Amino acid sequence: MKRLTTAAIAGGLLLALAGCGQASETAGRVGDAATTVSVCTEAVRIATATPDLADPQAAADRAHEAGRELTALAERAAGTTAGEAIGSLATTLRETTVDDLVTGPADWVRRKSEQVAALTKACGL
Repeated sequence: MKRLTTAAIAGGLLLALAGCGQASETAGRVGDAATTVSVCTEAVRIATATPDLADPQAAADRAHEAGRELTALAERAAGTTAGEAIGSLATTLRETTVDDLVTGPADWVRRKSEQVAALTKACGL
């Protein structure tokens, strides 16, 4: 009888531990999703800031700073479609030159807008 009781307790513990593992895995997925949503929200906020094209040097400096911020966010969302979209936009902003903003601001804004649209799609926003 004692063996049967011990076996029943051990079986119950195994079931409980298996349930805890499943709950932990589910919690991890929920946490990852929450992180991706917060990263995406922050990335869209940074990416949609309107540059002051009247001062091309300041606008280029701000684009470079935004690119660095987005690079850090892309690392947090690494391995996801959102992370790739953030990284692509970060590269565009980091590589922005004053000349881009003086001689081709419409092209620069169009390229940035397309990447922001890809970002929002990748993030499901």
